[in-house]
Amino acid sequence: MVHLRGAGKHANHEPIGKLFFYRVIIVIMKKPDYAINRQEFLSFLENDAKLRIDGFIEDAIDVAEEVHHGVTREDAVSLFLETHTWPVATDVVKHYRSVNRNITSVEVASAILHDILEDNDRILDSNKTKDYGFEAYLSYRFGSRVQDIATQLKIRPLENFAGTTNEERELNRFREYCNILISSEYDVKTIKLADRLNNMRFILDVAQMNRQVIYDKIKRYLREAEDFYLAYTILQPKLPCFYISIRSTYEKLRSIYYEQTLTMPQSQ
Repeated sequence: MVHLRGAGKHANHEPIGKLFFYRVIIVIMKKPDYAINRQEFLSFLENDAKLRIDGFIEDAIDVAEEVHHGVTREDAVSLFLETHTWPVATDVVKHYRSVNRNITSVEVASAILHDILEDNDRILDSNKTKDYGFEAYLSYRFGSRVQDIATQLKIRPLENFAGTTNEERELNRFREYCNILISSEYDVKTIKLADRLNNMRFILDVAQMNRQVIYDKIKRYLREAEDFYLAYTILQPKLPCFYISIRSTYEKLRSIYYEQTLTMPQSQ
């Protein structure tokens, strides 16, 4: 990926004869080492995690692909499925295996579908969703357990919260979400921490792109880690392995933020 910094009136250029050429900043966006495609995810489940891929898991994968197909992340290039959906589900399964906790198709499907309510207008089976609502459709197709987990993990729209500014509404939304997570049980907590860790790692990987949306995400993730997520890992039920990973990623993000805070938000 190639970015031209200063291509407007503040362009940096050097004369060579009658020619001017712009300073070209090349940012090579390599694929994250945790990114996997559908086939690699299935291979992991079957060969590494030793899970049987039944119709329940296959249906969850199909719905995730319907909803998230073609969706990209903050760099406008990386596919959401390959850099988030499959990796988060993979990390959840790895965690369960590492602590010798039983995991079934229901937990796997819940991890796969953890973001499903954020993009539910993209579901292809629109007749049932229009008749019953998407959450009811999710329960109809996957059962109340998967639907309950997805509902708890859903972040409600900003307009649902009180406040005279977006900043106040965002704070009220964050407080409500934290209250939900604090009282959540093991499965929800594991999926949420895997989700947040993935988001922090991705933003860390693309921080050098020098875009406002990325800069704002770094600030938000630092603030929310300090205010909640670091402590959340050591609240009951404790998940110390996530504390180590989130703390490490937080420190790297903080370092980048302070090193580049004057230059990062230069381009949109």
